[in-house]
Amino acid sequence: MDVPPTAPLGVPPVVALVGPTAAGKTALSLDLAERLGGEVVNTDAMQVYRGMDVGTAKLPLDERRGVPHHLLDLMDVTEPASVAEFQSLARATIAALRERDVVPVLVGGSALYTRAVLDRFEFPGTDEAVRARFEAELERVGAPALHARLAEVDPEAAAGILPENGRRVVRALEVVEITGRPFSASLPEQAYVDPRTVQVGVEIDRPTLDARIAQRVEEMFVDGFVAEVERLLGAGLAEGRTASMAIGYREVAAHLAGDLTLEEARERTVVATRRFARRQLSWWRRDPRITWVPYDAADRVERALDAVRALG
Repeated sequence: MDVPPTAPLGVPPVVALVGPTAAGKTALSLDLAERLGGEVVNTDAMQVYRGMDVGTAKLPLDERRGVPHHLLDLMDVTEPASVAEFQSLARATIAALRERDVVPVLVGGSALYTRAVLDRFEFPGTDEAVRARFEAELERVGAPALHARLAEVDPEAAAGILPENGRRVVRALEVVEITGRPFSASLPEQAYVDPRTVQVGVEIDRPTLDARIAQRVEEMFVDGFVAEVERLLGAGLAEGRTASMAIGYREVAAHLAGDLTLEEARERTVVATRRFARRQLSWWRRDPRITWVPYDAADRVERALDAVRALG
């Protein structure tokens, strides 16, 4: 069930908070939900997994200020997640909230998931034979080599996909082959499904963000991240095509396998997270519809509310 394309005035707006990981989106989402009478809708691709808590910075129940949260803990780590499935679930959740006169406040670090929910986006078809061929090649040569091949045929798509994300690389190559067009051409267009939508971005300078990422990773390891990964490996994390690719989880899994020291796993998690944050920013900076508010502005909540009020 999609959000109606033209909701009348008076229908609650759809509010989405975007920005890089560790910028402060979570706190602002709670502030806005409280002020707007809203509820939070997760748009983080990895927070949909049960048990992936410490490594995804999933907000504990007792820190949610009583604000209901949706689309968390939906799947086991062995199950593959898809953008198409998430789009359907999120749009149905948004529609249900608005029917109750509740403002949906979307928050999460997955740019593609957020755009797929907010914007007009029809998914290209699939071809099982083509996908199986690329998956076999992925097994044979590894994700970085396949990513290099994608860079040759579709540089724009490759620039937006981490080289280690074999599943997305395979999907991009599949779409290129079956459509004859770049994968990037199938990404969401910048046109809201519902015009009563507003995006608020949390702006933060790079040195501060880098320091906050390092601090967050340090806290993850102190808070039992290694034990979480060990537990999830016992639940089949390594076999999960999506969950196993999560930043930090693959590095800690390598440590537990004896391939990395603990310090190497920690440092690689910091580096990968910083690289991911830069990709997030490059994606969102191309969207002129976003209203940016400084992460440390004393009036950041009011600035965000002004953007919502501007919808009328």
